[in-house]
Amino acid sequence: MQFMTETEANCRAREILDRVGDKWSVVVLYQLSTGTMRFTELLRAIPGISQRMLTVTLRGLERDGLVRRTVHPVIPPHVDYDLTPLGETLREIVSALLDWTHEHLEEIGRARDSYDAGVPTG
Repeated sequence: MQFMTETEANCRAREILDRVGDKWSVVVLYQLSTGTMRFTELLRAIPGISQRMLTVTLRGLERDGLVRRTVHPVIPPHVDYDLTPLGETLREIVSALLDWTHEHLEEIGRARDSYDAGVPTG
């Protein structure tokens, strides 16, 4: 077994955080934490995401072992997405992050308005 240096481990950890913490992955993981969904269901459930970006995000999450893609052999093809056991370990973290965001939307909005107006905030 080959051991990584601390620098190599930090680089790999940053790559994983880039995936898990990117704009769309957090929302996709959150949506899938409620259960299995089809592509079109995810597309409707996530305002602002394009079909291409959803595809790219799902592929990345699948590559990292967080999302499972299941193709059912019917016509037309039926494809489901759900969290893998590894993806399930992110359920509470992603929920907590989104809950925190919703809880502090107004406060952050006020801080941004003050910053943009050049007024220091406490």
